[in-house]
Amino acid sequence: MPPSPDDGAAHAVYLDANATEPLRPSAATAMLEAAALAGNPSSVHAQGRKARALLEDARAVIARRLDADPLNCVFTSGGTEANVLALHGFAPGRRILVGRTEHDAVRRGAPEGAALEWLEVDASGQVRLDLLEETLARPHALPALVCLMLANNETGVLHPMAEVARLCARYGAHLHGDAVQAVGRIDVALHAGGFGSLACSGHKLG
Repeated sequence: MPPSPDDGAAHAVYLDANATEPLRPSAATAMLEAAALAGNPSSVHAQGRKARALLEDARAVIARRLDADPLNCVFTSGGTEANVLALHGFAPGRRILVGRTEHDAVRRGAPEGAALEWLEVDASGQVRLDLLEETLARPHALPALVCLMLANNETGVLHPMAEVARLCARYGAHLHGDAVQAVGRIDVALHAGGFGSLACSGHKLG
Protein backbone atom coordinates (compact mmCIF):
# COMPACT_ATOMS: atom_id res chain seq x y z
CA MET A 1 0.00 0.00 0.00
CA PRO A 2 1.46 3.43 -0.89
CA PRO A 3 2.22 5.73 2.06
CA SER A 4 -0.52 8.04 3.21
CA PRO A 5 0.07 11.74 2.50
CA ASP A 6 -0.30 12.25 6.24
CA ASP A 7 2.48 9.95 7.45
CA GLY A 8 5.39 11.96 6.04
CA ALA A 9 6.97 8.92 4.39
CA ALA A 10 6.33 10.28 0.91
CA HIS A 11 8.60 13.21 1.75
CA ALA A 12 11.33 11.29 3.58
CA VAL A 13 14.92 11.90 2.49
CA TYR A 14 17.43 9.08 3.02
CA LEU A 15 20.70 10.41 4.47
CA ASP A 16 22.58 7.28 5.55
CA ALA A 17 24.35 6.42 2.29
CA ASN A 18 27.65 5.79 4.09
CA ALA A 19 25.97 2.85 5.83
CA THR A 20 24.32 1.53 2.68
CA GLU A 21 22.86 2.98 -0.52
CA PRO A 22 19.26 2.33 -1.57
CA LEU A 23 19.16 -0.28 -4.30
CA ARG A 24 19.19 1.31 -7.74
CA PRO A 25 16.37 0.22 -10.06
CA SER A 26 18.86 -0.83 -12.73
CA ALA A 27 20.68 -3.02 -10.20
CA ALA A 28 17.41 -4.58 -9.04
CA THR A 29 16.49 -5.38 -12.64
CA ALA A 30 19.90 -6.95 -13.29
CA MET A 31 19.66 -9.05 -10.12
CA LEU A 32 16.24 -10.36 -11.07
CA GLU A 33 17.44 -11.24 -14.56
CA ALA A 34 20.44 -13.07 -13.12
CA ALA A 35 18.29 -14.91 -10.59
CA ALA A 36 16.11 -16.17 -13.43
CA LEU A 37 19.08 -18.13 -14.84
CA ALA A 38 18.97 -21.72 -13.64
CA GLY A 39 22.52 -22.65 -14.59
CA ASN A 40 25.43 -23.23 -12.25
CA PRO A 41 28.42 -21.24 -13.60
CA SER A 42 30.61 -24.31 -13.04
CA SER A 43 28.46 -26.51 -15.29
CA VAL A 44 29.44 -27.08 -18.91
CA HIS A 45 25.94 -27.29 -20.39
CA ALA A 46 24.30 -24.35 -22.14
CA GLN A 47 22.60 -22.90 -19.05
CA GLY A 48 25.81 -23.20 -17.05
CA ARG A 49 27.81 -21.47 -19.78
CA LYS A 50 25.25 -18.67 -19.91
CA ALA A 51 25.53 -18.15 -16.15
CA ARG A 52 29.33 -18.26 -16.39
CA ALA A 53 29.30 -15.62 -19.14
CA LEU A 54 27.15 -13.31 -17.02
CA LEU A 55 29.45 -13.78 -14.03
CA GLU A 56 32.62 -13.15 -16.04
CA ASP A 57 31.12 -10.09 -17.74
CA ALA A 58 30.41 -8.63 -14.30
CA ARG A 59 33.95 -9.47 -13.17
CA ALA A 60 35.43 -7.74 -16.23
CA VAL A 61 33.34 -4.60 -15.73
CA ILE A 62 34.40 -4.29 -12.08
CA ALA A 63 38.05 -4.98 -12.88
CA ARG A 64 38.07 -2.39 -15.66
CA ARG A 65 36.52 0.21 -13.37
CA LEU A 66 39.16 -0.43 -10.69
CA ASP A 67 42.20 -0.78 -12.99
CA ALA A 68 42.62 -4.45 -12.07
CA ASP A 69 43.11 -7.78 -13.80
CA PRO A 70 39.80 -9.71 -14.02
CA LEU A 71 41.64 -12.87 -12.93
CA ASN A 72 42.40 -11.13 -9.64
CA CYS A 73 38.86 -9.88 -9.04
CA VAL A 74 37.42 -12.09 -6.28
CA PHE A 75 33.77 -11.98 -5.27
CA THR A 76 33.05 -12.14 -1.53
CA SER A 77 29.97 -11.60 0.63
CA GLY A 78 30.96 -7.99 1.34
CA GLY A 79 33.58 -5.56 2.58
CA THR A 80 34.34 -7.34 5.84
CA GLU A 81 35.07 -10.66 4.14
CA ALA A 82 37.14 -8.90 1.47
CA ASN A 83 39.30 -7.20 4.10
CA VAL A 84 39.71 -10.39 6.14
CA LEU A 85 40.62 -12.33 3.00
CA ALA A 86 43.36 -9.81 2.21
CA LEU A 87 44.67 -9.89 5.78
CA HIS A 88 44.85 -13.68 5.84
CA GLY A 89 46.21 -13.94 2.31
CA PHE A 90 48.99 -11.38 2.48
CA ALA A 91 49.96 -11.39 6.17
CA PRO A 92 52.15 -14.53 6.31
CA GLY A 93 55.78 -13.48 6.58
CA ARG A 94 54.88 -9.83 7.05
CA ARG A 95 54.32 -7.36 9.85
CA ILE A 96 50.73 -6.02 9.85
CA LEU A 97 50.54 -2.24 10.10
CA VAL A 98 47.02 -0.92 10.68
CA GLY A 99 45.78 2.65 10.94
CA ARG A 100 44.59 3.60 14.40
CA THR A 101 41.21 4.74 12.99
CA GLU A 102 40.53 1.70 10.78
CA HIS A 103 37.22 -0.15 10.58
CA ASP A 104 36.78 -3.12 12.93
CA ALA A 105 36.80 -5.42 9.89
CA VAL A 106 40.53 -4.69 9.66
CA ARG A 107 41.32 -4.05 13.32
CA ARG A 108 39.89 -7.46 14.30
CA GLY A 109 40.33 -9.37 11.06
CA ALA A 110 43.97 -10.39 11.31
CA PRO A 111 44.93 -14.06 11.56
CA GLU A 112 44.82 -15.49 15.08
CA GLY A 113 48.05 -14.80 16.93
CA ALA A 114 49.19 -12.06 14.55
CA ALA A 115 50.51 -8.95 16.26
CA LEU A 116 49.27 -5.66 14.86
CA GLU A 117 51.40 -2.53 14.82
CA TRP A 118 49.33 0.64 15.01
CA LEU A 119 49.85 3.54 12.64
CA GLU A 120 49.06 6.76 14.47
CA VAL A 121 47.07 9.59 12.90
CA ASP A 122 47.40 13.34 13.26
CA ALA A 123 44.83 15.79 14.63
CA SER A 124 42.95 15.75 11.31
CA GLY A 125 42.71 11.95 11.30
CA GLN A 126 45.25 11.35 8.54
CA VAL A 127 47.98 8.76 8.97
CA ARG A 128 51.29 10.30 10.04
CA LEU A 129 53.64 9.75 7.13
CA ASP A 130 56.74 10.38 9.24
CA LEU A 131 55.84 7.59 11.65
CA LEU A 132 54.81 5.31 8.78
CA GLU A 133 58.20 5.71 7.13
CA GLU A 134 59.98 5.24 10.43
CA THR A 135 58.10 1.97 10.97
CA LEU A 136 58.64 0.71 7.41
CA ALA A 137 62.35 1.54 7.53
CA ARG A 138 63.01 -0.28 10.80
CA PRO A 139 66.33 -2.16 10.38
CA HIS A 140 66.16 -5.96 9.98
CA ALA A 141 62.33 -5.97 10.24
CA LEU A 142 60.11 -8.16 8.09
CA PRO A 143 58.36 -6.56 5.11
CA ALA A 144 55.04 -5.01 6.02
CA LEU A 145 51.37 -5.39 5.10
CA VAL A 146 49.95 -1.87 5.41
CA CYS A 147 46.16 -1.63 5.81
CA LEU A 148 44.46 1.75 5.45
CA MET A 149 40.97 2.83 4.44
CA LEU A 150 40.86 5.33 1.61
CA ALA A 151 37.89 7.19 3.11
CA ASN A 152 36.90 6.91 6.76
CA ASN A 153 33.35 5.66 7.22
CA GLU A 154 32.75 7.81 10.32
CA THR A 155 34.56 11.07 9.54
CA GLY A 156 35.05 11.12 5.77
CA VAL A 157 38.78 11.78 6.22
CA LEU A 158 40.91 10.82 3.20
CA HIS A 159 44.40 9.51 3.85
CA PRO A 160 47.22 10.82 1.60
CA MET A 161 47.29 7.52 -0.27
CA ALA A 162 49.65 8.64 -3.05
CA GLU A 163 52.35 9.37 -0.48
CA VAL A 164 51.52 6.20 1.45
CA ALA A 165 51.83 4.14 -1.76
CA ARG A 166 55.22 5.68 -2.56
CA LEU A 167 56.54 4.80 0.90
CA CYS A 168 55.20 1.25 0.62
CA ALA A 169 56.86 0.80 -2.77
CA ARG A 170 60.15 2.17 -1.43
CA TYR A 171 60.25 -0.30 1.46
CA GLY A 172 58.71 -3.34 -0.24
CA ALA A 173 55.43 -3.24 1.68
CA HIS A 174 52.11 -4.60 0.40
CA LEU A 175 49.47 -1.85 0.55
CA HIS A 176 45.91 -3.04 1.11
CA GLY A 177 43.27 -0.37 0.66
CA ASP A 178 39.88 -0.62 2.34
CA ALA A 179 38.02 1.21 -0.44
CA VAL A 180 34.51 0.29 0.72
CA GLN A 181 33.57 3.92 1.38
CA ALA A 182 35.61 5.29 -1.51
CA VAL A 183 34.60 3.41 -4.67
CA GLY A 184 31.87 5.33 -6.47
CA ARG A 185 32.65 8.53 -4.58
CA ILE A 186 36.27 9.21 -5.55
CA ASP A 187 38.51 7.80 -8.28
CA VAL A 188 40.05 4.50 -7.19
CA ALA A 189 42.62 2.54 -9.23
CA LEU A 190 44.44 -0.59 -8.07
CA HIS A 191 47.60 -0.49 -10.18
CA ALA A 192 47.83 3.25 -10.82
CA GLY A 193 47.18 3.93 -7.16
CA GLY A 194 50.03 1.70 -6.02
CA PHE A 195 47.82 -0.79 -4.19
CA GLY A 196 48.57 -4.47 -3.85
CA SER A 197 44.90 -5.19 -3.09
CA LEU A 198 41.61 -3.39 -2.59
CA ALA A 199 38.32 -4.18 -0.86
CA CYS A 200 35.01 -2.74 -2.04
CA SER A 201 31.34 -3.55 -1.55
CA GLY A 202 28.41 -3.36 -3.95
CA HIS A 203 25.79 -2.31 -1.39
CA LYS A 204 27.65 0.97 -0.83
CA LEU A 205 26.98 1.74 -4.52
CA GLY A 206 23.32 0.82 -4.56
